[in-house]
Amino acid sequence: MASEYYSQDIHGPYQLFELGDFEFESGAKVRNLTLAFATFGALAPDKSNAILFPTWYSGSSKILEQAYIGPGRALDPSKYFIILVNQIGNGLSSSPSNAPAPFNAAAFPQPSIGDDVRAQYELVTRHFGLTRLALVLGGSMGAQQSWEWAVRYPEFVARVAPIAGTAKETLHNRLLVETFIDAIAADPAFNGGWYAPGAVHRGLRAHAKLFAASGFSPVLFNTRGWSGFGFTTTEDFVTGFVANHFLPQDPNNLLLLARKWRDGDVSRHAGGDLKAALGRIKAKTAVVAIDEDAFFPLADLAAEQALIPNSQLKRISSVWGHLALFGVDPGFNAAIDAILGELLATPA
Repeated sequence: MASEYYSQDIHGPYQLFELGDFEFESGAKVRNLTLAFATFGALAPDKSNAILFPTWYSGSSKILEQAYIGPGRALDPSKYFIILVNQIGNGLSSSPSNAPAPFNAAAFPQPSIGDDVRAQYELVTRHFGLTRLALVLGGSMGAQQSWEWAVRYPEFVARVAPIAGTAKETLHNRLLVETFIDAIAADPAFNGGWYAPGAVHRGLRAHAKLFAASGFSPVLFNTRGWSGFGFTTTEDFVTGFVANHFLPQDPNNLLLLARKWRDGDVSRHAGGDLKAALGRIKAKTAVVAIDEDAFFPLADLAAEQALIPNSQLKRISSVWGHLALFGVDPGFNAAIDAILGELLATPA
């Protein structure tokens, strides 16, 4: 059941910040928008050590904690105050699955990446009293939110590290995300978003297979790189690792997130001029690309990084492709810690 999956037992502990009625960029309103967040470490007296880390597609603050935070890591709670914030629609923050009727399920309005960042701004300013963030980082959809932060609030962000995600969706990436959307919505049980619990499992399984085929590198499959995790065949891996991740989740939540992903675009802050939008960034910037990433290819990230002052392109190789973000590759984990540690040590 989705309600059991999105629980404190599985994804907690997390706290809730209530923003009250919140109007999206589209003009739609959410009654009592709520952000779920978790914090690690202590805020310095001068509030100079705060880091914001938003979630990615289908992810939660617990997943980020397990993959990126710990003693001796770049995101060390003994040094930094780390805020993990769940994006709107991920099942912990306000979402189709937890909104009260009649604004629930398919009636929940569609937010944008900009709406996430505007809400997060309210969290860090009103709840924590921050005037600057030492670092904003995120992977995939979290990278999209990081880009939005750096462009929308350039004075607020000292450093930014978008990992495996673009500031503006490419035409190819939009097409890819639409295949994920179609796979879920094509299930006859989807019923326009008004489905019975567990009924859309065929659509979620088809979505998981597409996600696996493009999210991991061909080398991972061809070398059976997943065998060390106890899987025996490709089908066993896709079912036991990928479908197992998606099947407990709410289809409307995933579709809402996917549409946000598909439509991410900071160039709207400069009349559609991406160079001008990225030129607004004042943060020290590390654009992190995964060489084998088919979701957000190296060339796309390199093209955007070239438009940003005070920026560097950092490359990591992993046969796990885009989904190395989940922390399954020790080599990726060590490399991302080195990049983030270097960035945090850079005066900004």
